[in-house]
Amino acid sequence: MERVILARHGESEFSVRSAVNGDPRAPGGGLTATGRKQAHALGELLADDAIDLCVVTEFVRVRETAEIALAGRGVPCLVLPELNEIRFGRFEGEPLDDYRVWAHAHGPADDCPGGGESRVDAARRYSAGFRKLLARPEATILVVAHALPIRYLLSALLEHDPSAVVEPVPYAETHRFSASQLERAAERLEAWCERPVFA
Repeated sequence: MERVILARHGESEFSVRSAVNGDPRAPGGGLTATGRKQAHALGELLADDAIDLCVVTEFVRVRETAEIALAGRGVPCLVLPELNEIRFGRFEGEPLDDYRVWAHAHGPADDCPGGGESRVDAARRYSAGFRKLLARPEATILVVAHALPIRYLLSALLEHDPSAVVEPVPYAETHRFSASQLERAAERLEAWCERPVFA
């Protein structure tokens, strides 16, 4: 890989309800009409990019965004579960604010109750996903994913570790990085996972 273009999916049915969804098997996770418009707009942003591979997660909202944005271009697609949304455990399908209350009261290595995932485990998984991207032979890779892996990458490139409060990532906007930048972000996340403290 020489360069990567990352984009969050478009607005989803869970988004408009302000509900969390970390289980790709949960029903009702597709794009809204607004989300489909955002995906079309993403396609316009990518129109002049020669994309060799599209990487998506296991979630419907992500795959729909990629399919709309790249319609008619014949770009091969690869599912990379390492970039899936964090698992929310007992908060699955519940209001985002309820999860945030729990998250702000617990440390980064605490597992989310009900079979959920810690922020450390999610960061370690994302870093593994970035490493897989770096090992790909394709020159330019589009990654359509979720807010958290993109925010962790953006923060790492600004020399910031993950924090308990996660800044939002806009829907269907592009973020472009070189292989060396992605490598640097993966290294910082891996170092944080060894000694996780929220900034």
